[in-house]
Amino acid sequence: MIGLDTNILLRYFVKDDLVQWERATHFISTRCTAENPGFIDRIALCEMVWVLTRGHGYGRTDIVRIVGQLLASQELLLEDEELVRSAVQSYEGSSIDFPDALMVKVNLARGCDATATFDRKAAKLDGFIAVP
Repeated sequence: MIGLDTNILLRYFVKDDLVQWERATHFISTRCTAENPGFIDRIALCEMVWVLTRGHGYGRTDIVRIVGQLLASQELLLEDEELVRSAVQSYEGSSIDFPDALMVKVNLARGCDATATFDRKAAKLDGFIAVP
């Protein structure tokens, strides 16, 4: 198994640099298999989502589709796949940012009662509590 950095993932999905897109696509298609998948940790996943939304203007539907493609892939393995799947559902059905959706799912799964936040939007959602 080999870990994949955010920039490889971005180039795999964004074709704004054709040379790097071809290199990333070739690497993933030749190196990552069902028997020996490419590993995507939560940090790389959140960085990718952030860059896609902030840097490339991708909307919620695009992010759900891309993360869904990663979840469906046999050649790529997401860290905490079931928590990512649950976070995508929360993200899709609310106004929460994806990293916050994933963070609260991970924290709850690790035994936290809740995730404390100053974010008023997030504090209204299950799993968060507002810090006064």
